[in-house]
Amino acid sequence: MPEALDQLTTRLRAELGDAAVITDRATLRTYECDGLTAYRAIPGAVVLPSSAFDVQRCVRACRDLGVPFVARGSGTGLSGGAMPHTAGVLIVTAKLNRVIELDIANRRAVLEPGVINAAISAAVAGANLYYAPDPSSQQICSIGGNVAENSGGAHCLKYGFTVHHVTGLEICTPDGDLITIGAGKAAEAPGYDLTGVFIGSEGTLGIATKVYARLLRKPEAVVTMLAAFRTIEEAGAAVAAIIAAGLTPSAAEIMDALAITAAEKAVACNYPAGAGAVLVVESDGPAAEVESEHAAIDALCKENGAFEVRAAADATERAALWRGRKSAFAAVGRISPDYIVQDGVVPRTALATILREIEVLASDAGVRVANVFHAGDGNLHPLVLFDGAVPGALEAAESVSNTILHRCVAHGGSITGEHGVGVEKSPHMTVMFTDDDLESMHLLRCAFDPDGISNPGKVFPTPRLCGEPPRRHASQTQPDAEVVVW
Repeated sequence: MPEALDQLTTRLRAELGDAAVITDRATLRTYECDGLTAYRAIPGAVVLPSSAFDVQRCVRACRDLGVPFVARGSGTGLSGGAMPHTAGVLIVTAKLNRVIELDIANRRAVLEPGVINAAISAAVAGANLYYAPDPSSQQICSIGGNVAENSGGAHCLKYGFTVHHVTGLEICTPDGDLITIGAGKAAEAPGYDLTGVFIGSEGTLGIATKVYARLLRKPEAVVTMLAAFRTIEEAGAAVAAIIAAGLTPSAAEIMDALAITAAEKAVACNYPAGAGAVLVVESDGPAAEVESEHAAIDALCKENGAFEVRAAADATERAALWRGRKSAFAAVGRISPDYIVQDGVVPRTALATILREIEVLASDAGVRVANVFHAGDGNLHPLVLFDGAVPGALEAAESVSNTILHRCVAHGGSITGEHGVGVEKSPHMTVMFTDDDLESMHLLRCAFDPDGISNPGKVFPTPRLCGEPPRRHASQTQPDAEVVVW
């Protein structure tokens, strides 16, 4: 592989220029991990393409020489999905950052993958439009990374995830072909939903080189409120009551006392003193509807124990109420040198139960856990705190973190809602899926990537070659039963 890598870097320097290919080891170390810093690997080389055709050249060189590649956007992922391959190439799409087209009439934006999430809304603000998915890292995360992980954000309760707002893609397949999938700027496309297949595939099916994004009209009215509760159980009960009443706020986010403490130290968000939890709820839409919904939510919060409720009077106050929640992940660094961000999902009805279980798990293990989560759709983000300098601390934190995921699945949930599987959660895929389930998924991957060079070692718990036949079902007892070869 070192010889193949040398041949590849020589070829790419000739095709893309010396500045586009990085092999200096000290510089390579800056790319050794994404936002999940516990998992690191120094890439064999880094390539900085400036166009879709440059990406195509990189991938074709990898295909010809059998060198694995990993795509990386802004490096904000939280599951190790962009962790490099030590004998491979890291293809960084940050320079592909052009807004190709803004089709205001059809409410579509055509974007290169390196465009920053928040920049999309900024580009169309003058037309009273915006792009809905809003990860907490939206000031720095890229749309290509959002596509890879099917990112969501605080407003996913009402508006959904990336897959609901991307109508088409241009992708570079692992064979090095540039193809277009999906409807593009149209409303619907015939045939298989390959856009839905590709979104959330975490770079295992190729690299997005162009994104067709749906734009929404800004709502007529927005009301943001913050309710403070003595306990997190009361906050959870308030959310359950809001949903049970048939209300659909655009966001419903909860932070517990430890997360509030971190946020206060980081950004001085000035949340109510004595709160064991705060609930940030936002309603948007037609003014009359928002007014009615806000009044109902206010009443339900108070009925469920809120001792203080604040409503923002303008955009500045809205930003102030959101400040603590938006900064929560980074803010935890003020109270712990290291932490694991988890991403399990449970049905809303199981929220109170899983939060109690997390509390017991943390207490028994002597580990602190700060809870921040999308309460409206049951997407938990427990932040498991530890000090990596203390022997055994990482192992204890990982044990708690892993157990939380298993408990989520036991309650009918999932090991991830929006952060992806990557390398961190791949061992837990067997908790959710049978061998037959995973083999069916792998069959799809092999259709796109028969040589297994596109982000290998991610998502699937065990490396598997595409030429291997699947395990036979127990019912396949006939010696001449047909075996499908991948």
